[in-house]
Amino acid sequence: MDWEQQQRRKRKRFGRSSSNVQFLTRRSLFLCLAFFAFLLFLSSSRWFSIAAASFRPVLDVSSTTLSRLSTSASKSTLDNSLSGKYSPLRIERRVLFPDHLLLMVTGEFSRDEKLDCLYHKSVARGLKQETLKQSVLSTDRYDEFRSIARCPLPPRNYSASAVDLRWIGVEADDHWLVRNRHPVASWERVVYEAAIDGDTVVVFAKGLNLRPHKESNPTEFSCHFRLRNSNNNGDYVFTTKAVTAAQEIIRCSLPAGVSSTLDKEKGIRVTVGRGSVNTKAHLQVTLPSVARLSISKLNELQRNQEKHELCVCTMVWNQAAALREWIMYHAWLGVGRWFIYDNNSDDDIEEVVRELNLENYNISRLTWPWIKTQEAGFSHCALRARDECKWVGFFDVDEFFYFPSKYRRQQAYHTAGRNALHSLIANSSASTSNSTTIAEIRTACHSFGPSGLTSYPPQGVTIGYTCRLQSPERHKSFVRPDLLDPTLLNVVHHFRLKRGSGFFDVPKSNAVINHYKYQVWETFRSKFFRRVATYVVDWQEAQNEGSKDRAPGLGTEAIEPPNWRLQFCEVWDTGLRDFVQTLFSDPLTGYLPWEKASG
Repeated sequence: MDWEQQQRRKRKRFGRSSSNVQFLTRRSLFLCLAFFAFLLFLSSSRWFSIAAASFRPVLDVSSTTLSRLSTSASKSTLDNSLSGKYSPLRIERRVLFPDHLLLMVTGEFSRDEKLDCLYHKSVARGLKQETLKQSVLSTDRYDEFRSIARCPLPPRNYSASAVDLRWIGVEADDHWLVRNRHPVASWERVVYEAAIDGDTVVVFAKGLNLRPHKESNPTEFSCHFRLRNSNNNGDYVFTTKAVTAAQEIIRCSLPAGVSSTLDKEKGIRVTVGRGSVNTKAHLQVTLPSVARLSISKLNELQRNQEKHELCVCTMVWNQAAALREWIMYHAWLGVGRWFIYDNNSDDDIEEVVRELNLENYNISRLTWPWIKTQEAGFSHCALRARDECKWVGFFDVDEFFYFPSKYRRQQAYHTAGRNALHSLIANSSASTSNSTTIAEIRTACHSFGPSGLTSYPPQGVTIGYTCRLQSPERHKSFVRPDLLDPTLLNVVHHFRLKRGSGFFDVPKSNAVINHYKYQVWETFRSKFFRRVATYVVDWQEAQNEGSKDRAPGLGTEAIEPPNWRLQFCEVWDTGLRDFVQTLFSDPLTGYLPWEKASG
């Protein structure tokens, strides 16, 4: 009996304990759910406060936590803002020059974009990679698909193949940098440009080591093409034999498979091979390449327009200050179209060209980052201009046509210069008495000196420099681009012509070129930086010191000689100055058109 009572008391105690446990379990579950709901509310209220400023829940947190939240939110906001403004930078190719590293970048950005160059140092595995930052030297748009950036040379122990770009203010991580670690091409050995010419392709390459000023054997060379999406291993899928070879230019047939896809492909890679095409051993050696083939929509539109009678091609480096005078003056003489090949200028040339175009001067500035390639650049320009121009002149921005017999007639000044260059070309091309077609018109140059000046003449070179050497030096040319030899071989501003074509030397009494070659020292010394012609030695090198390309008496350093301002002065010649002052100066202020625009 006692045992049964004890058992009943134990069951009651167990029942009460079990009910208490169930109660506690329910209560704990309820509290957990309530706390979770509270956290969810706080989380949703944070976002709600962004959308509706009227509801602002207060959360009491420590200052350290608040600081971390604020920093995180600011960084997130900045990253979102930058990601909307800037796209990733994809480095397509790198070319190593003697004084800088050129980066070819997929996509478009403007001149003088705010970028940094990032240099990565190789370190032992497991250690953090070392990164160095330097400001970019310059940026520019290159073609329809790519831009370029010029970076300082990598410091010692930093790899040129690992140089990247980043937007200033953007963290340098994999989100912003899409690296492409192709081997770095040396400027001494690379295919740098290519252009389509009918059913052929013209390829421009360094490292061929062909004889200057002469045609070479084309059977040694071939061209190789790769479509953008042809395969993933980088092989070239089309090969054609070269038909001409001269200096830095190889011309090959254009494969049918390439020509049919030009409209679809955003640039077809092309390179040059040297060696036998037919041997089983495949002994060809191809050059690294940054060149692409494409069809420009702008060129297609211009091809269908009426051709300009006279055009001019030139190559410049930091000549923005001289452009206005040179272009305005020669436009008066009849030039209607301008092609300016910009060879790494870091002045305000883009702004000057923009202003001139707003004044209805038809100018194209082409980014040409390839140093010491003047001959190749002129060949490239001849191809580009052929569909737009009947005659193309090749001369520099310090060279001005002058017509002595016309300009000396004071009473006829207001009609003497208008379209005088157009008339000269028309009359000279019709002056032959035999069956030879005139395809080149050559005009002799007179070289002017500092004329006693020590600073750049504020009204321009035609006004300031009036003393020259007695005898003319060399000549410059206008050519018919449709009658050039297929090699496009040219030497110091004149081209090899097709068979059956000839040239005409303009009599000096009819026209000469005033070449303001030896200017005030501050201007002239820039020639020591680098000569643009391929086969002309830079003046810092102790070679060919007696060459006519050099200034007599100068050594290899940019040190002003004694009495520089008085040198190269044998004949005072004020003919062009008098003409320009009479014809172009404002009768009230005396200002010249190019002087007005500059302030």
